[in-house]
Order: sequence, then C-alpha cells, then structure tokens
Amino acid sequence: MWTGTLYALAAGLMWGLVFVGPLLLPEYPAMLQSVGRYLAFGLIALPLAWMDRTALRRLTRPDWIEALKLAAIGNLLYYVCLASAIQRAGAPLPTMIIGTLPVVIAITANLRDHRRDGRLPWRRLAPSLLLIAAGIACVNQVELVALRADPDADPVRYLQGAGLAVIAVVCWTWYPLRNADWLRAHPDRNPRTWATAQGVATLPLALVGYALLWTVMAATDADFAMPFGPRPLFFVGLMLAIGLFASWLGTLCWNAASQRLPTALVGQLIVFETLAALAYAFILRGRMPEPLTLAGIALLVAGVMWAVRIRPEPATGEGQTA
Repeated sequence: MWTGTLYALAAGLMWGLVFVGPLLLPEYPAMLQSVGRYLAFGLIALPLAWMDRTALRRLTRPDWIEALKLAAIGNLLYYVCLASAIQRAGAPLPTMIIGTLPVVIAITANLRDHRRDGRLPWRRLAPSLLLIAAGIACVNQVELVALRADPDADPVRYLQGAGLAVIAVVCWTWYPLRNADWLRAHPDRNPRTWATAQGVATLPLALVGYALLWTVMAATDADFAMPFGPRPLFFVGLMLAIGLFASWLGTLCWNAASQRLPTALVGQLIVFETLAALAYAFILRGRMPEPLTLAGIALLVAGVMWAVRIRPEPATGEGQTA
C-alpha cells in the first residue's frame, strides 16, 4: 500500500511539470507543445525499447492497439486540451477543473471496478472525498478571486478554457481506468515495459501531428517560425525534459502504483499532481500561497492520508453493489 502510494507521489511530482510548459511558452501553439512533448517522449522511448526488446516482443497485436489508444487519448488529446485551456484561461481555472480528477476517478472506479478490486465502502470513502473536494474548493476560491480582479479578463476565452479543461478531465478519467485494466490483467508484465510501449506507440502519432501542423501553418502563412518556434533551444530542451520526466518516468511510476493499489484509491492519488502544479505555479509567481490556499493544501493531504488507510472489502457475489 505505502509503496504504491510513494510511486503515485513520484508520478504526481513529475506530472505537475506539464502545467509549467504552457506558462513558459505562451507564444507557442498548444498543438505544437503537445506533439513536441510526445515526439520527445517517443524518441526517448526508442533506446529504452531496444533495451527492453525481449519483453516488448511478448506484446500482442491487441496490446499494441491498446497502447495506441492510451497514447492518443491519454497523451496527445489530453495535453492539447490542457495546454489550450491554460493559454486561454491562465493556470488557475484549468488547475481547478483538473483538480477534480481524484474525486471523479474515485467515484467512477468504485462504481465500475468494485467486483475486481473490492469495494471501498462509501461510508468510509466519503470523508476522504469530502476533504479532497473541500481542499480543492479552498485553493480555487483564492484563484477565482484573482481572476475576477483582472480587468483584462476575457469571459469568452475563460469559457473556452473551462470547456477544454473539462474535455481534459474526461480524457484523464478514461486513461487511468483503461490503463489499470490492462495492468491488472497482466500482472506478470513489467510496468516499465508498458510505459515504454506507450512511448513507442506515441511516436508515430506525434510525427504525423507535427507534419500536419507544419503543413497547415505553411499553407495559411502563419506568423510562426516552424519547426521549433522563436526560442528553439529553450523549446527543445523543455520538451525533452517534460518528455523524460512527465511522460516516460511519470508513466512508469503511475503504472507501478496502478499494479499495487485498487483503482478507486489510486485515482484519488492524482491529487499529488494538483499539489505539485500549485507548488510550481507559486514558484514561478515568486510568492507564497495565500492562507486559504495553504488550508486547502492541508485538506488535500489529509484526504489522501485518510484514503490510504481504507482497505477494500471483497465483493460477495453478482448482486454486490457499489
């Protein structure tokens, strides 16, 4: 239980980096940031795939199709939506919406997977979910006040950002559930191999996306210097860093956590990503969080600590309900 929790913590710390890219590259299109990140991920995965080639050969055609689906929805589509949301609404609003993932995934998984993983009793799960929700509400209250005080705020862009963030939540509710399905069905497979397989599957998608974006920009005479934009060295370096830490290593740690923990519980631990994203945002702002933000962080941590103490109850039969 605690080993799985530590793996989830490591994944959250690295996944928090994905909120930094759009803030550091505001002039770069979200699609370019997405395909750039996953092109880097795919290239990083190639030498790892060579070292792991024996295990990768054991993957069947359906396994590779599943890896391709996970790469397309959980990687490319998710990050396009997230980066676009951050560029349109700023970091606070998308962080608020993405921060609901622990609650959304925990409820979805407890309804969907209780026969496989055991049922986390709602009466014992409810305090954890309430603490997490209250913590997210506190953090986001501070951010929303700042948004309302901004005289340059564009309501239409904020609404677009909110919609894109909701789509990102849908993508990342689907991804960990399907990813956990495969991992739990293949307990003999190494999580590192599955992370590398997703990286290999991402590479052709990212190459096609990059080529299409470059073609569209050239055809429309877009005022943007392809292929690497106005700050090529910074862009390439940042994409490589995010590709290595947030994509490959973060996925590896999350796979290890998913093999050790019930899906309903591991879903709540995505809260670590929210905490990391908030910490990185305040570091970039160069100031300490507001007292209400600190209270929200404390509630989030308390909710996670409560959740890891819950043990699932085995299903008693076909008539068992969540």
